[in-house]
Amino acid sequence: MSQPDRPDEFSLIEQVFAPLSAEAPGAFGLTDDAAVFSPGEGMELVLTVDAIVEGVHFLSSDPADGIAQKLLRVNLSDLAAKGAIPRGYLLVTSWRPDTSLAWIESFAAGLCRDQQTFGISLWGGDTVSTPGPLTFSVTAIGEVPRGKLLRRSGARPGDDIYVSGTIGDGALGLAAAEGQLGGTLEDIQFLIDRYRCPQPRNALGPRLIGLASAALDVSDGLMADLTHMCETSRVGARIEGARIPLSPAASHAVDANSSWFGTALTGGDDYELLFAAAPENASAIAAAATESDVPVTRIGTIMSREEGVHAVDSHGRPLTFSRLGFTHF
Repeated sequence: MSQPDRPDEFSLIEQVFAPLSAEAPGAFGLTDDAAVFSPGEGMELVLTVDAIVEGVHFLSSDPADGIAQKLLRVNLSDLAAKGAIPRGYLLVTSWRPDTSLAWIESFAAGLCRDQQTFGISLWGGDTVSTPGPLTFSVTAIGEVPRGKLLRRSGARPGDDIYVSGTIGDGALGLAAAEGQLGGTLEDIQFLIDRYRCPQPRNALGPRLIGLASAALDVSDGLMADLTHMCETSRVGARIEGARIPLSPAASHAVDANSSWFGTALTGGDDYELLFAAAPENASAIAAAATESDVPVTRIGTIMSREEGVHAVDSHGRPLTFSRLGFTHF
C-alpha cells in the first residue's frame, strides 16, 4: 500500500534530509553526488559503517526517532572505541511503500537531536524503496591524531581489563520490550530506554589515547567482544564476574532470576567501551573517567593465550554460558 502524502525521492531528500546537512559546507545541501571533508592538521580519517534491520536490530513497534538515534549512536560508539572525534556521517535509508511521511519526519527529527548532541552533520547518502523490512545504514566519519588510532590488537598479558558504564542493560531491555522480563515499571522503562537509545562514550574514547593498549565497543556481548579483542591481540583473559558493573535495574533482574546474569554478559547491545591498559595507567584512566563523566570499572586481567578467555565467580569457580554473544549467522 503506497502513501499518497509522501513526496517523491528527490523531494523527500530536499524537504526532510537536506536540512540535516545545513552545518556542513562540504555536503552542498545534498545537491551533489559526493561530499568533501578535510581532516585537521596532524589528523587522519576514521571510518566505520553499521546497518540495522527491522526485526533484527529494532522492533517494528519501536518509535521512529529512537530507531534513528540508535542507528547513529552505534556508529558513534565505534568511533569512540577508536579514540576518534566524530565529524559527520553518510546515511542510507530503505523505505517500504507504506512508510508514512510522518514516520520519516520523526526518524529525521531523531537524527537532528543527536546531531546537536554530538556536534555532527549529515554529509550525504542514498534513499531507496524496499518490499522487505526497513533497513538503514550509517557510515560515520571521525578523525584521530595521526598514528594514534586505538586498535583491538595491542593487549598484553598483565594488562588490566576495563569497561565503561554498566553491562547488560541493552539485552535485558530487549527482553523487557518483548515482555520476557518482570520487575517494577521504573526498572522496565529504564532498561527499554537503554536498549532503544544507547549512550556512546565519545567523551571518554579520545582520552584513552596513550592509555589503552587495545579497545573496542561492546555490541555483540561482553564475552564475545572480549574474545574478539583477545584473538586479535593473541592473548587470553580472565574476567571477575563479581566486578561486572550492573545498573540497579539490571541488578534487580539478576537478583530475581540469576540466569539473567548470563544474558547480561553475552546479550550485547551495550555500546560501552571495553579496553585493556597497563596497570601503571590506572590513575590516569581514573582521571580520564572523571573528566569525561563516564564511570569505568576494572573487571579482569589479560592472560597468556594458552589460558584462554574465561570468567569466574567470586569464589574463583568458572562461569559457563550457552553462547558468548550475538551472531548473525
